[in-house]
Amino acid sequence: MAIKDLNVVVWSKQGCSYCAEVKQYLNEKGITYKDIDVTDHDDRRDILEVKYGVRHVPVVEIGQENQYEAITEIGVQYIEKALKNR
Repeated sequence: MAIKDLNVVVWSKQGCSYCAEVKQYLNEKGITYKDIDVTDHDDRRDILEVKYGVRHVPVVEIGQENQYEAITEIGVQYIEKALKNR
């Protein structure tokens, strides 16, 4: 499958430099993503905690054909690695 066939979700918050770095990277690669802003939405952080055991952002979910992988580590290199495995 091509990268354009991926479903990508970025959990982020306003003013987060790591979040901005992730979004810039995806934009440069031409990868479309959905942004879920957790700023002032603790309920969304609760979802991250239930799903992945973290409350921090960014969290990037990369999915294909109903299989998703979450990148909870901070750093673009982890996203690059996950994309190479696709």
